[in-house]
Amino acid sequence: MNRLPWLASLRHVVPFGALLAFASSLAADDKPWAFRSPSRPPVPAVGTAGDRGAARSALDAFLLAKLQAAGLTFAPEADRRTLIRRLTYDLTGLPPTPAEVDAFLGDKSPDAYDKLVERLLASPRHGERWAAYWLDLARYAETDGFKSDDLRPAAWRYRDYVIRAFNADKPYDRFLAEQFAGDELFPDDADALVATGFHRHYPDEYNAVNLEQRRQEILNDLTDTTAAVVLGLTVGCARCHDHKFDPISQEDYYRLQAFFAAYQPAEVPVGKREEVETYRRALREWEEKTADVRRRMKELEEPVRKNFLASRKKRFPTEYQEMFDLPPEKRTPLQEQIAFMVGKQVNVAGDEVAKSMKGEVKQRWEDLRKRMSEVARPKPPAPPSAMTLTDVGSVAPPTRLLKRGDWRHPAQEVEPGFPSTCDARTALVTPKAATTGRRSELARWLTAPDNPLTARVLVNRLWQHHFGRGLVATPSDFGAQGEPPTHPELLDWLAREFVARRWSLKEMHRLMVTSAAYRQSCGGDETAARLDPENRLLGHTNRRRLEGEALRDAMLSVAGLLNAKAGGPSVAPELPSEMGATRGGWPTSADPAERDRRSVYVFAKRNLRYPLFGTFDAPDANETCARRFTTTTAPQALMLLNGKLTLDVARAFAGRVRNEVGDDPDKVIDRAHRLALGRLPDADERATMRDFLRHGASFADAVADLCHALLNLNEFLYVD
Repeated sequence: MNRLPWLASLRHVVPFGALLAFASSLAADDKPWAFRSPSRPPVPAVGTAGDRGAARSALDAFLLAKLQAAGLTFAPEADRRTLIRRLTYDLTGLPPTPAEVDAFLGDKSPDAYDKLVERLLASPRHGERWAAYWLDLARYAETDGFKSDDLRPAAWRYRDYVIRAFNADKPYDRFLAEQFAGDELFPDDADALVATGFHRHYPDEYNAVNLEQRRQEILNDLTDTTAAVVLGLTVGCARCHDHKFDPISQEDYYRLQAFFAAYQPAEVPVGKREEVETYRRALREWEEKTADVRRRMKELEEPVRKNFLASRKKRFPTEYQEMFDLPPEKRTPLQEQIAFMVGKQVNVAGDEVAKSMKGEVKQRWEDLRKRMSEVARPKPPAPPSAMTLTDVGSVAPPTRLLKRGDWRHPAQEVEPGFPSTCDARTALVTPKAATTGRRSELARWLTAPDNPLTARVLVNRLWQHHFGRGLVATPSDFGAQGEPPTHPELLDWLAREFVARRWSLKEMHRLMVTSAAYRQSCGGDETAARLDPENRLLGHTNRRRLEGEALRDAMLSVAGLLNAKAGGPSVAPELPSEMGATRGGWPTSADPAERDRRSVYVFAKRNLRYPLFGTFDAPDANETCARRFTTTTAPQALMLLNGKLTLDVARAFAGRVRNEVGDDPDKVIDRAHRLALGRLPDADERATMRDFLRHGASFADAVADLCHALLNLNEFLYVD
């Protein structure tokens, strides 16, 4: 039986001798390549073919070794205008300004490019750009999904955490540890608490009645997302049976799931320590002064509250009602989780109770409320809170292998553990005072320097975004059904280099974008097109289209509309009238300037993607997305030609150009070109546009139409 059917499909892409060597290494060891800890391979010694064959780094040497073996080499280096546009979009997600282009072109020092890289890596815009990629992986959204799609008011704090982390170059091992066990490992760090929100972005039908099924679906999501995002594995098959293709057993699946068995959502204060302490002192003082009044108010509320609870609990099975009614200290961990979910649906807010009171009881309650305001100042406002995850206690509910993945048919109990092909041992977990300690142990294993997958997966993701395709083209599937690496030695070298550089993301960005491979021009020659039609050997740069978010940011930027304000609650740009708030949309932000903030700050509604983003292939936030597809469809062209956003931006763009250079046609043409495309028009373009401006209905309208046309050019939509 052929264990390596993919070899034949790659024989024309990767030198066959190298493939045979790779295949032999697999055949010699039953453990698949991805499950073996990466070693640091020797850097190939490569010959040169003039400047085009020069290696600037070890990274280039690995690529050139395969190119030269295939009779190919690097394409010529791109010109400086192309490089600054490519690099600025890659590292910040925005186009370079004309002044930035001029400064780079005018810098004749040998380290001009390196200085540009450092400036862009230091920009606060860098974190905003790269956070978007992580949020795709985290299935980030600010609503629950399902039919209700209820709001998650504090979800945006996780988005801001990711942006801060990337701007500060937080080491990736610390970044992961905070997201998996920030509450256990760094309990006094507000950022680490916010980070655990990574595990709160699962879709959630909070008003479901079958709460055991709901709990199991959440656990499945946490397990599958962890495996895909951090380990690059698709493990969902193993819910029901041993994986058909990868060495992942059903027991492995539930051993991994056991790390999350005690999960508990929590909203916790995340203000500055002194602010939280001040609030707590003020709250204690308020509670002491109002204790008697509140007790008497509660006595009046209790009958009404009981009626509410009794009515609402009826929708649940008797056993769930009994779990909810048990005193917390008598509940098992599983009962506590179920009771928490029941409580979210049945608990009654104070204003609901007050509205339901009548007659003399209501009057007495109102009198007591007035009395409360006389004995104490108003209740202090709570500090900012974040959507976090912790454990239900120091003991976890049992995790059982489920027959065919059905929560109604549990089998033997399993303990937390790692995929046996990577690490067959059972996790040695030390419970904490308030948590199980399980997620801490998982975080330690995921970030161990010899973990075979974590570093490989991350450097492959960075490579994908810089070069258009990962060394492993299936970035969240390093298993047998995924594509094998085109350059396995380079992937291992990068993984070891990542760990050696203290898990620094900016170090890896710097390594990649300063390489000769990254600085190549677009488009190969006829020989390259014949021998490597998909450019898997990276003999030239791949042209890439802007994502919907980057496209919107670019349009706002060239029009002079982009609001650079960072962080805070999300903004809601205007929606088409047919998608208004009454039809599942959102109310538009009142301040027009707020609507024009960067796309990473646009409200992320799970059941409704912002139209421009959706049309340009933004992912469905119901599950993790490692690689966006790039489609070419009629609605994309129609939206850019006729969409209100594009038309409004074109008019603003035209207004900016005329304000800056007046109404001289040549100056208008030059300025519009430089803002949109980073270059001056050639003679033919200038003549055509000058003629176009002369024949417009009015000069103002003609300039707006010209700017609109520039926004529709492939040269604006694509980055070379």
